[in-house]
Amino acid sequence: MQQKWYNATEIEVGSDTKRHFYMETIEVSRLSALAFFAAGESYKGKRYFWQNREKTLTLVGLGHAYTITNNSHEGRFDDIEQQWKQLTKNLVKEEELQPILFGGFTFDPANDTVGEWSNFPQSLFAVATFQLVIRDDKAYVSIHYIPEENDAEAFEALRQERDHLIHAAQVKEVKTYTKPTMIGYEEPHKEAYLASINRVTADIKQGLAEKVVIARSLALQFEQQVTSPQVLSHVMNEQPESYLFGLEHEGLFFFGASPERLVKVENGRAYSSCVAGSIKRGMTAAEDKQLGESLLKDAKNRGEHHYVVEMISEIFNKNCTMVKVPREPKLLKIRDIQHLYTPVEGVINSGATILQLVKHLHPTPALGGVPHAAAMNMIRAYEPMNRGLYAAPIGWLDADGNGEFAVAIRSAVLRGDCAYLYAGGGIVGDSTAQSEYEETLVKFRPMLRALGGNLSE
Repeated sequence: MQQKWYNATEIEVGSDTKRHFYMETIEVSRLSALAFFAAGESYKGKRYFWQNREKTLTLVGLGHAYTITNNSHEGRFDDIEQQWKQLTKNLVKEEELQPILFGGFTFDPANDTVGEWSNFPQSLFAVATFQLVIRDDKAYVSIHYIPEENDAEAFEALRQERDHLIHAAQVKEVKTYTKPTMIGYEEPHKEAYLASINRVTADIKQGLAEKVVIARSLALQFEQQVTSPQVLSHVMNEQPESYLFGLEHEGLFFFGASPERLVKVENGRAYSSCVAGSIKRGMTAAEDKQLGESLLKDAKNRGEHHYVVEMISEIFNKNCTMVKVPREPKLLKIRDIQHLYTPVEGVINSGATILQLVKHLHPTPALGGVPHAAAMNMIRAYEPMNRGLYAAPIGWLDADGNGEFAVAIRSAVLRGDCAYLYAGGGIVGDSTAQSEYEETLVKFRPMLRALGGNLSE
């Protein structure tokens, strides 16, 4: 193994507390990200998983060396950014690998509806005690130790634990995971959801908004408790074209396979994806092509897509130079669904940051609506649930300002032997409750399949 040592530096956190940030990294070979995640069972409730769409970056975090949370309705993006900058301001940045802060922001901190998301922070980010980074063909495992007082024995214990985790992930027999056995399901607030579509279309026809995204949930019951590695293994196998993510918090595991990048910043360039407008996949290549062509020509879906392109382009033009936006969308095809897709990129301005872009981009019209304020008010008034992290930004950033956030759609949350799946759609003046309901059934499929479920017709 190639070992790399990052110098320890004294940093100040808050007004009167001083901490040291120690990081030690070794390069390893032949390491499965899922096996490393599963080896950290003793850190259950404090683990995360991330893999980008291109499969050039995979992250696993076990344990919490440091957490940053914020439960305020205002200023949470700025606060997380300031705390992260304070924590890392004195780090030696000459090495190629930086500590990573991973987490997410809830969709709407003003939503206090009681449910499966009760007691979840409105913003939750963590520096993992043990961080696995697989970048291209190289794998690194880092220890992060951020004590108020240095303890050499404690750090040596972390080294021993790191070696144990690596050994377990490399040597133990690779486990195969069966799919959970679903014994029942329900559609919470189904009638309220259908009624909300009618109420929103009526409001839109009166000119109160142009588009509003309304979502609903699907609750599954299983024969026994479902584990995080169990569902991750199936999502990884079945949704390789998507961003794959998982985040544990206490007894909750939020996971998904999203086709949609919110924003990426890498070496001074910013990238986003406009993903809005959808249709199912065809049973044959010919049918699939026909469906895709009809999507490209569909006025309703093109209109929804235009809202997203317009909004993201505006944010990029304010925060970037040399912005590139293709004139026409193309098709983004994943296993269960195809979308209209337009990439946006630019050179990030001095002073602009990834979390500032996240703040201004969330929620895009693909998940909120147009105009933003009116759409959010209607969602709060009519949507009979709390989205939690669904449709919200989830991702990572490092000490150099690089990072990436996906929009957490095609997602679900596990709590013991229950799971809640989420899906929504953009409502415009001519939307119908039944067609929107059927669209959510298509969007449930990725997580439903990973959880071994099926819906009776």
